Order: sequence, then C-alpha cells, then structure tokens
Amino acid sequence: MEAITVEHVSGLYAKYQDDLRVVRDAQRKFLRDRGKSMKAQLDDYEAEITYLLLRDVRPEVVVEVGTFYGWSTMWILSALRDNGIGHLHSFDIVDNVVRNVPAELSADRWTFTKGDIQQHPEKVPAETDYLFIDADHGSRFAHWYIENLFPAVPPRTPTSVHDVFHGRRPKPFSEGSVVVKWLAEQNIEFFTPSTAKAPQVTEQLAAVKKELGLDEPVRDSDHNPMIFFTLP
Repeated sequence: MEAITVEHVSGLYAKYQDDLRVVRDAQRKFLRDRGKSMKAQLDDYEAEITYLLLRDVRPEVVVEVGTFYGWSTMWILSALRDNGIGHLHSFDIVDNVVRNVPAELSADRWTFTKGDIQQHPEKVPAETDYLFIDADHGSRFAHWYIENLFPAVPPRTPTSVHDVFHGRRPKPFSEGSVVVKWLAEQNIEFFTPSTAKAPQVTEQLAAVKKELGLDEPVRDSDHNPMIFFTLP
C-alpha cells in the first residue's frame, strides 16, 4: 500500500468523492433517525479516511476489534459494498452492533463474534488484510494485541488504532502510549488526523473537502484521535 500521507489521503478524497458523498449522506440520515440509540465513536475524518483507505486497498478480509454501537462497522461495510469485494469479521464483548447495522449492509459480507477476542485468537482469519482496533484502551490490551494479534496477520497489513491522540501526546499508561512507543521502536511512521496532534493535517483536509463540496459535517465532533499505519 502507498504510504499514508496527507497528500495521498487528499487524492483519495478526490478519487472517491462521488461514492463518499453518498455514504456520508446515508450515515448522516441514519444518525439523525436513530438518535441516541446510535452512539457514534468515530469523528468524520477518521470514518472517511477509513472508508477511503478500504476503497483504495480493496481488502478481501477485514478484522474489526471493537464495534460498540456499530458506527465504524457501517463505514467499513459501506466500503466493502462499494468495492464489490471483501468480508468483515467483527469482535466485541457487547452486541449492540447487531441491532444497528442495516441488513442491506451486512448482507453476506459480515461475521460478528460476541466475546473477548483475547479468549478467541484462533477466530482471527490468518488471511486478514486490514486491521481496525477500537476496543479496550488500557496498556495491558495494547501489549496483548502487539504480542498476539499483530504477528497473527500477514506482514504489511494496513492497521488503524482509535483513541491514541486525545492530546499532543498519548495519555500515560494508555493503549496509545504503548502503541506509539512500539511504532517508534519498529521505525514505523503513522498518520493521524488528530486535531490535537496534527492540526495542519485537518486544516489541509478541510480545504480539500470544502473544494469538493464535502464539508457539511456528518456528526458534530472534531476530535479524531485515530492513527493509521502499516505493520512491518
């Protein structure tokens, strides 16, 4: 996969703008219709970048660790639908997502497993080619997936981890601090649209979105603490 930079992401916004516009409108309507029964976790940039990278990478097998109410699940499934290829395997200890994801999105492209992934590592497909993590944000869980999940998927797997940069630095003793330290030790660069860590990135992307007519918010939030990187 091409290096994830603000230039690359800007190009993806332009390339997939028409499909993205349809998905944004659908997600906005869904959020408005469901109200408080849908607690959306990803902010717009995180959700859109996830969608765009999935469109570009065209993975056949995506693993999502942590679904909560299904907001990220819907964005991922929308990308797989628009690609016409790919299956999502989602894991969580709660099953709120099952009641929220529309049948037309899940179709034959989604498998949900309720339970702690740490107790079911054998259920992670060996052929995973995109990894999305938004679950327990403690350091212990981060150590677990670095030691157990990362080695279980193929090298060079595109990966994203949520809730890393709530500030300019990860919170001490958090998942983010563990992951960022590991990335530095591996000499792996990451991309983030975090307004706290990389405001220049969101400024550049905001200009791109405005030019493309994609600047109306899907949800009113601009935190964006997710990081995107490629495993070694």
